[in-house]
Amino acid sequence: MSYADVGGLSLYFEEHGSGPGQPLVLLHGGLGAGEMFAPLLPALGERRRVILVDLQGHGRTADIDRPLRPELMADDIAALLGHLGLARADVLGYSFGADVALCTAFRHPDLVRRLVVISTPCKRDGWFPEVVAQMDRMTAAAAEPMKQSPPYELYTRLAPRVEDWPQLIGKIAELKNRDYDWTAEVKAITAPTLLVFADADAVRPAHVVEFFGLLGGGLHHPGWDGAGRAATRLAVLPDTTHDTVLASPSLTAAVLPFLDAAPGS
Repeated sequence: MSYADVGGLSLYFEEHGSGPGQPLVLLHGGLGAGEMFAPLLPALGERRRVILVDLQGHGRTADIDRPLRPELMADDIAALLGHLGLARADVLGYSFGADVALCTAFRHPDLVRRLVVISTPCKRDGWFPEVVAQMDRMTAAAAEPMKQSPPYELYTRLAPRVEDWPQLIGKIAELKNRDYDWTAEVKAITAPTLLVFADADAVRPAHVVEFFGLLGGGLHHPGWDGAGRAATRLAVLPDTTHDTVLASPSLTAAVLPFLDAAPGS
């Protein structure tokens, strides 16, 4: 359990496991913390060095005077890898953390060996319309009623300054009201990428197919021996939702073979 001074932020991180595989950075969802990956750590740590991060304003990382932006947090992750003396790492993110993982691959392509993106679209209208409508309705005023929610319980247990909760909700609301479209950036990703979605996700299935195609997946028949298959992989986990996908036993079964695959496969 340590802190790294990066970009004006005192970034909390933990290291687990000592397996021989490439180091793996795990990035949690919005209003979460690195500990949400606890169920995955035994399997992941057996194979590699795992680095859990609490993103800006989340978990044990205190907020600073800047907006919540996945692009800025991607720079934090790049700086953390430099702090740890790591030239490259695999990066896995869930939901908001997957946005940060994507931006890390966009902005620091030389640092990302393999990329795992779980349950997030690459543009705002990739969410179901009712999800976008919920984002549009979110305001800083939600801070008080949300004190009855599990995210607040987590926040009160971990946050250095519990009184920053309204500030965090205000920043989340401002972020969720912003439009974005990373189509061009996704097309330029060079790291082999695994997209993971729940079969009842908050992301539209049509967008899942679009996202996969932007990365070169599913555009043509790969041949009888699979030789023409793209470097992108797609996993849709059965009997899961956006909120339960991390707890699925199918997740590590999809992620580990992808991370451990030989170069070019």
